[in-house]
Amino acid sequence: MKLPKKVEIIEVGPRDGLQNEANFIPTEQKIALIHALNKTGIKRMEATSFVHPVYVPQMKDAKEVLEGIEQVPSIQYMALIPNTKGYELAIENDVQALSLVVGASDSFNLKNVKMTREDSIKNFESIIDKAIENGVFIRYNIATSFWCPYEGKVDSSVVLEMVERIDRLGVDEIVICDTIGRANPAQVYDLFQQISSRQHKAVITAHFHDTYGLAQANIIAALQTGVTRFDTSIGGLGGCPFAPGAAGNVATEDVVFMLQELGIETGIDLQSLLACVELVRPLTIRELTGHFHKVNVYQNT
Repeated sequence: MKLPKKVEIIEVGPRDGLQNEANFIPTEQKIALIHALNKTGIKRMEATSFVHPVYVPQMKDAKEVLEGIEQVPSIQYMALIPNTKGYELAIENDVQALSLVVGASDSFNLKNVKMTREDSIKNFESIIDKAIENGVFIRYNIATSFWCPYEGKVDSSVVLEMVERIDRLGVDEIVICDTIGRANPAQVYDLFQQISSRQHKAVITAHFHDTYGLAQANIIAALQTGVTRFDTSIGGLGGCPFAPGAAGNVATEDVVFMLQELGIETGIDLQSLLACVELVRPLTIRELTGHFHKVNVYQNT
């Protein structure tokens, strides 16, 4: 099996993981989670998002979260933005790394940001120009890269064309997202192999949800094509308000355990991750989907 020696894990729990929780999580608890994640060895995380509170009320305290966290210089804290207003708010709050998202599916994009895919791409072009001019890191997520909850299977040619077009804009990172967790390893291998066969300035990252229990298998498939950056969420938290049926992201602790078992370095301490799982457990009414923490609890009882 062809495997890399090192993999980077990007923690998305504080944003993507918590955004779908029905009950509002107090700001101080979000801050406490980020502070705990600071101690795990994770070097990049999505901290919050500047979205309209009517549509994603869980993120209405973005400003307060950013003001309250102790930002470690060696860690990159990202904020997701949906539009120009989000960009302006992020810059006002001194955010140095932005996360953008456009769906490969028009139906999903209309549900998510009330714009077609084409309108979203054009809307972000001027934002990207401003961000680059100001030295801001840009991560560009392509949502529903495999399946859409409204349209079904997404044509890979659409995703490939988007990757080429987005890369020409000068972004730092392009994230291929299995938003509803419907992809299988064969599809993942095929798409990432096609992407890797072309030259890109942006680094390619993978983002998997675990709806059908295939997220870790999909990570192995992506690894085979040379992908070495993966989004994960502590405890397996997550889901999308605009993607019915989407389960949580693949659990950070499960992926780190798997990679370490395969001899792949992550720089992340598993015991510190378990402490973070204990922090998020009372924040959700849903059962956490991660496996490693359950095994650890069983072995210590």
